[in-house]
Amino acid sequence: MPDRQPNLLFVFADQMRQRACGFMGNEQVRTPVMDRMAQEGVVFENAVSTCPVCTPYRASMLTGRYPLACRTAMNDVRLPVDELCIAEVLGDAGYATGYIGKWHLDGPYRGGFTPPGPRRQGFQYWAANECTHNYMKTHYYRDTPEPIFIDGYSADGFTDIAVDFIRERAQDPFALFISWAPPHNPYHAMPDEYDVYDPAQIALPPNTEDFARGDIAGYYGHITALDRNLGRLLLELEEQGIAEDTIVVFTSDHGDMLGAHGLQRKQKPWDESIMVPWVMQWPGELPAGLRTDTLLNAPDIMPTLLSLMGVEAPDTVQGCDLSLAARNEGGFEPTSAYIANPMPFPGDQHDAGAWRGVRTKTHTYVEDENGPWLLYDNDADPYQRTNVIASPDEAHRREELHAELMAWMEEIGDDGASKEELVARFGYPMDERGVVPYYNEIGLHDPDSD
Repeated sequence: MPDRQPNLLFVFADQMRQRACGFMGNEQVRTPVMDRMAQEGVVFENAVSTCPVCTPYRASMLTGRYPLACRTAMNDVRLPVDELCIAEVLGDAGYATGYIGKWHLDGPYRGGFTPPGPRRQGFQYWAANECTHNYMKTHYYRDTPEPIFIDGYSADGFTDIAVDFIRERAQDPFALFISWAPPHNPYHAMPDEYDVYDPAQIALPPNTEDFARGDIAGYYGHITALDRNLGRLLLELEEQGIAEDTIVVFTSDHGDMLGAHGLQRKQKPWDESIMVPWVMQWPGELPAGLRTDTLLNAPDIMPTLLSLMGVEAPDTVQGCDLSLAARNEGGFEPTSAYIANPMPFPGDQHDAGAWRGVRTKTHTYVEDENGPWLLYDNDADPYQRTNVIASPDEAHRREELHAELMAWMEEIGDDGASKEELVARFGYPMDERGVVPYYNEIGLHDPDSD
């Protein structure tokens, strides 16, 4: 139990892959604030996005449950209001809870209003939109259905709002979640002051095709902009005298292929898609400069943070409490992280169908609808260029990891159902493309809205 009731500042980007920051070895992108956090805090070097898609990750992060368990395994479906979320638990423990930025948990009306009440899943303060990547004309809502527009770059504007939240609530325990929509494409939608990377100077990873050079340059510009805004948040904690009373996390919902293996976006089982940055600090409580290889998956976030904050996790949680690893005090460690995309949708050059697998500290193993598909030795082959799934020398490991996957599926209640079976089970509305149809018009609200 902590000696004091800490605040929580949980900041996450959208589609930022693990290797896109200095503290994870990228010498091109400028992230001095993140790098300083890594020097002064804790880095989980094996942070995983269990289902590398926006809505499923966000549901897992807030509920501590896997996407199929919380019935939120695809974009643009609503997180059921009967799911118990971290903001509800912290609100009951006396915290002022707030959410700022991209939500993407309230169904297909991306431009619409999430009213106060159960669909906000316990967040009392609200300055959010459902989903938009119009970074130079972003809108959000507070407690009425009139959209409010940000004048300028969205991450700058949402950080302004967050600074005000911290300043106004510095004397009371708070839990604030901030969701920045960059560096998700469009990659060059930003002020000129951030779009400073020369595509010709980008050193491509060895598994990446040249067509991605310009996209990566813009992607890095977004990340440098986020780094600057993260610095503004940390400075405000210092100025309010509450830095030592606040747990700060920076992470992302999933990664971006960005030309790796010739692919784009997310939904894939390669590291560029499933591995995310994770750095956290709590001065005086968490060790400075700790780097742990403990596997941290999205459902582990809620129980780990609640444990650090001295709040009991509810029985609904499926994730693991990894707070002892964050304190460098040993404790339980999972042997693998369950990864899956059981309900793939078109649009990301994804043609492999549904897949499920495990990511260990050293290997990636994936099965698709036809059986074993991918096996990588990530220590020997960090850019995953050699699939050894058919190698006779790897037969024992293949069997071992298959058993690990089967154990995970039994543990979390994944019966291996097909996408079609899951659509029928959850009642998702689907169009002829195999996606949940969504609507971008600002002010077009759900006709069934509370």
